[in-house]
Amino acid sequence: MYGMVNKAVEEMVVSQFGDDTWEKIKDKSAIDDELFISNESYPDEMTYRLVTSASEILGLTPEQVLEAFGVHWILHTAREGYGELLTAGGTTLSEFLLNLPSFHSRLTLIFPNLEPPTFKVKEFNDNSLHLLYFSHRAGLTPFVIGLLKGLGTMYNMPLEITLLDSRETGADHKEFLVTWKT
Repeated sequence: MYGMVNKAVEEMVVSQFGDDTWEKIKDKSAIDDELFISNESYPDEMTYRLVTSASEILGLTPEQVLEAFGVHWILHTAREGYGELLTAGGTTLSEFLLNLPSFHSRLTLIFPNLEPPTFKVKEFNDNSLHLLYFSHRAGLTPFVIGLLKGLGTMYNMPLEITLLDSRETGADHKEFLVTWKT
């Protein structure tokens, strides 16, 4: 993953729990990097270690850490660092979600080594859609849920997210039912 991901994990921890907690997480993760360079690639395993260590030190499940990170990513990291790209996705929640499948295509122009997930939208109507999520990375479903919740907050439209299908049930993707009130 790119350094911007690890850097955003650091920003979330520091903003909510302080520098000392971040240092404990880094120590537990056996990460010596003093800072993460946003456009440099880092091993995925490093990010997973950060999440595991954060989980243990914060007393949260890894899923809770990932979901909180997804929300933080949208409301802070993406808004502050990639605001124009984020707002180009749409002026409403439904418009953004419909444009989500092409979002990572634009990011690969900026980050050529990016290995993004793929999203597909099906069964869209006025207050819901089915979102298909394909990724070679395991265990990031809570992060995607956090991203969606962050988008709901950003557009002032609380979401309900239900996991309908997953690899665990034999599918090659995750399928979410995303609903909101119009």
